[in-house]
Amino acid sequence: MTYFVLSTVWLACALVLCSCRSIGFYSQAMRGQAEIWRRQRPVEVVLADPAEKEAVKVKLRLALELRNYAKNTLKLPAESFGTYSDLKRPYVVWVVYAAEPFSVEPRQWWYPFVGRLAYRGFFDQEDAREEVQLLKASGYDVFAAGVEAYSTLGIFKDPLLNTCIYRSEAELAELVFHELTHERLFIPGDTDFNEAFATANAESAVRCWLRSKRRLAELMAYEVHLKQERAYITQALCARAELKRLYATPGCTLEQKMAVLAHLQNRLAAMGVKDKNVGAKSGAAGKITWNNARLNTLATYYDLVPGFERLLRESGGDWETFYVSVEKLKLLSNPERRRILMNERF
Repeated sequence: MTYFVLSTVWLACALVLCSCRSIGFYSQAMRGQAEIWRRQRPVEVVLADPAEKEAVKVKLRLALELRNYAKNTLKLPAESFGTYSDLKRPYVVWVVYAAEPFSVEPRQWWYPFVGRLAYRGFFDQEDAREEVQLLKASGYDVFAAGVEAYSTLGIFKDPLLNTCIYRSEAELAELVFHELTHERLFIPGDTDFNEAFATANAESAVRCWLRSKRRLAELMAYEVHLKQERAYITQALCARAELKRLYATPGCTLEQKMAVLAHLQNRLAAMGVKDKNVGAKSGAAGKITWNNARLNTLATYYDLVPGFERLLRESGGDWETFYVSVEKLKLLSNPERRRILMNERF
């Protein structure tokens, strides 16, 4: 997934407007961003460093190639990923999601300048754990995961991080294209739109990149991976839709809710899905805990993806035409954008 990091200037302004608890949240974000800047080095310097691992250098060379492809072929802004930052930890941030126990609507947090987002992100894992406990104590369904990538949405030139450097080449390409897509267009307050747009664009871009390199075996493997992932996600989203209907029924019970989630778990187990976060872009591993919050993370990334894929097909595969058609949706309200992408032709 993408975790949006507010710029230092914006954060400083936000501190003036916030409660004590909010000040603590924004302060940790400022410290985390400062650490990333402090540790970053130009890619050229890292490549010339004899002490750096060759495996890191291979991926940095690839990142430069991907950035050029994004600029020249995909027509995306490509100023980021010219530096590398080793944070000496597996994730850059830990992100927390929440939902009411009998609702599939995500809890949202308001942020200055970018509006409401359906997550809360922390640079320190202990801070995330504290937030999880507070939300659980308030009765929320909660899901938290480590995240390998983040974006300042083009406000700054973001570095490539050690947290994602060891991905496969196709997965790294997807990440780079996903983050650069956010720099092309980001609509404040519409998480579902932003993430689905970046997901659809990045997946299509990886296909084109692999095809241009004539790496057909890798393209086939990538298609198989996406097909399997989408099958898992379809099951989860069907369960979410079933829960939505259940929650609208007067007198629904916790036992009924847990039965739906248990059925989902059994279906996924039958498909070979075990201890991993199905469909998550975080790369975090651990025992699956299905609840409203966890299901919402999948809805955020995938509900609107088919609509964006349709727009790309209608654009004849021309990236600039596609972006123009997507940018027109910016003028609409969140519900109007969702209605068009889910049900109607644009």
